[in-house]
Amino acid sequence: MTELQVVWFKRDFRLTDHAPLTEAARRGPVLPLFVYEPGLWAGPDRSGRQDQFMRGALASLARDIARRGGMLCQRVGEVTDVLRSLREAHGSFRLYAHEETGDLWSFVRDNAVRSWCRAEGVRFDEYRQFGIERGGDTKRNGWAKRWDTMMEAPALPEPPAIEWASAPSDNLPAPEADPSLAWLQCAGRRAAEETLQSFLHERGEFYQKNMSTPVEGEAGCSRISPHLVWGSMSMREMHQATVARQEELRAAPAEERGFWLKSLNSFVGRLHWHCHFSQKLEDQPDLENRSMIPAYDALRESDAELLERYAAGQTGFPFVDACMRYLEANGWINFRMRAMLVSFASYDLWLPWQESGKVLARLFTDYDAGIHWPQVQMQSGVTGINTVRVYSPIKQGLDQDPTGDFTRRWVPELAHIPGKAVHELTTVEAMVAGYPAPIVDHKTATAFAKDQIFALRRDPALKAQAAQIMEKHGSRKRQPRRRKRSA
Repeated sequence: MTELQVVWFKRDFRLTDHAPLTEAARRGPVLPLFVYEPGLWAGPDRSGRQDQFMRGALASLARDIARRGGMLCQRVGEVTDVLRSLREAHGSFRLYAHEETGDLWSFVRDNAVRSWCRAEGVRFDEYRQFGIERGGDTKRNGWAKRWDTMMEAPALPEPPAIEWASAPSDNLPAPEADPSLAWLQCAGRRAAEETLQSFLHERGEFYQKNMSTPVEGEAGCSRISPHLVWGSMSMREMHQATVARQEELRAAPAEERGFWLKSLNSFVGRLHWHCHFSQKLEDQPDLENRSMIPAYDALRESDAELLERYAAGQTGFPFVDACMRYLEANGWINFRMRAMLVSFASYDLWLPWQESGKVLARLFTDYDAGIHWPQVQMQSGVTGINTVRVYSPIKQGLDQDPTGDFTRRWVPELAHIPGKAVHELTTVEAMVAGYPAPIVDHKTATAFAKDQIFALRRDPALKAQAAQIMEKHGSRKRQPRRRKRSA
């Protein structure tokens, strides 16, 4: 009797460019498995909006499997318990999955699965799906070139033939309502394909500029991030589609290219950037809790009132509050505004990055621990190797929302304040509007914060730690790549 092949779908909800499925289909009958893990969704970085998007992507995967004549087995519980029950019902099997760089909870869970498999004599094969390297001794020298090599390798098509096995499913828990979410991006394979194609051919020409502002960024950014989180499309597919579009543009008359090539180069850089930051969490899984330089964790103190007002968009800084309220309603905001929100919490409010980071994580539909926590640390100045960037809320408002329309829309208390004056309120104007006075003085608060950060940076012992961090986590300058000449 041919051994059962169990393919565990974690965050890779697709049939194309799926190495575990391809290999399993080659070897024997395939049982496609998804495990809904209540422990994961109870985490302080998780929310109903993420769960809702995941369920949409999962439903798309289930439909694609049904189209091929199979049925996705969906179970609820701890993965080791589910695997144990499958073994009792079906006998021996071989387990396949993609590697995952997730939060500390998923890291512990994956180790538990590997331990169970070793104890039970179950072979567990894991495959890369991003340019992230596993092993704990990753060498950053040459990392970018190896990333390029992986992304240029042929994407795997759907397996031509799959012999499906089946097993009973559980009913998933009812989804958690999220009344603050006004709009949820469409999930699933078809939505991912349509989103990417509309970006590459219609929306993305001014991406390099639009990624800075929430006004144009909503349409001008790729919006592919939640699909990348749940794997409805692989990064390699996205990368290769972008490269193909670049080649098409290079062959077009110069007047038709516009700003497309510069913008798509920036987008490719962002795909690379995704893995660069996720590699940090892969190499140091406790980054969601502990600063790269632990001494920085003693700097900041919790303040429940400040954190609550920050989360509610009631800080008295109009553009900051507009961005927080927009994020709460949409589950997404552009990258520069994410950086500003982290900066404001970490420098103006002097809150522990772990606390403000969890507030933001729950609001992001596209929350990805591998990007989020290394980025939060970088923007909070606790890595010891990155430039300390303190964003001025007023300057960002004037630069990114020069008409003030975005701010007035999301802070309607200030709808009567004309033009850019909404970014520079007087105390009297704020009081008349019933809007809170600034929660802190920006110049005083950030001067104090920078003094504290730079005092630690001058410590010789911490300088030595920073050098070690640079060796382990720092980026390496990439050599320009030469395009092959056409024959």
